[in-house]
Amino acid sequence: MADPRDDDEDDAELFRSAIGPVRPLRESTSPPDRPRPRPRARMAERDEAHAREEFRHALDASLLDAGDALSYRRDEVPPRVLQKLKRGEIAVQEELDLHGADARAAEQLLRAFLHDARQHGVGCVRIIHGKGSHGPASIASSGMPVLKNLVDRLLRQRADILAFHSAPPAQGGTGAVLVLLAPRRLRSS
Repeated sequence: MADPRDDDEDDAELFRSAIGPVRPLRESTSPPDRPRPRPRARMAERDEAHAREEFRHALDASLLDAGDALSYRRDEVPPRVLQKLKRGEIAVQEELDLHGADARAAEQLLRAFLHDARQHGVGCVRIIHGKGSHGPASIASSGMPVLKNLVDRLLRQRADILAFHSAPPAQGGTGAVLVLLAPRRLRSS
């Protein structure tokens, strides 16, 4: 029986004679491997999405209805000051009416109004946001008043707001809010 290795050697010799003389290629480095994709923190992404959802639900749970009164007082403000504000005993110096404004425009108007009031030393302002009971633009898909909740959220975030409360019925009731501003500090040179 013939050795199979002899057939392999014959095939190799036949191949070399068919292609003729060869010139070896220069040694070269192989191209770098494609970089691996960066690992994703899928658990962290899922946790972030879950936290956003929980935060949204918490915001939805804290939304005010049309008849709810707005009320906020910083810890350093005595409770009797909030009571005076609630009864309308603090004189309103300026007023902003947000009726008919969409949420984005209302937010810009409110921020500019509060900045201007503080720059001019105004201590108490009235913001008319409406009750959110008229027109589809004033009510969110959840049925809650858009501007009222926007005003509440924005006022609570500002450091220059000492207290606020829905106005007494004669001054707009739950469709308006009286806001007590912190006095402007003078900068020393």
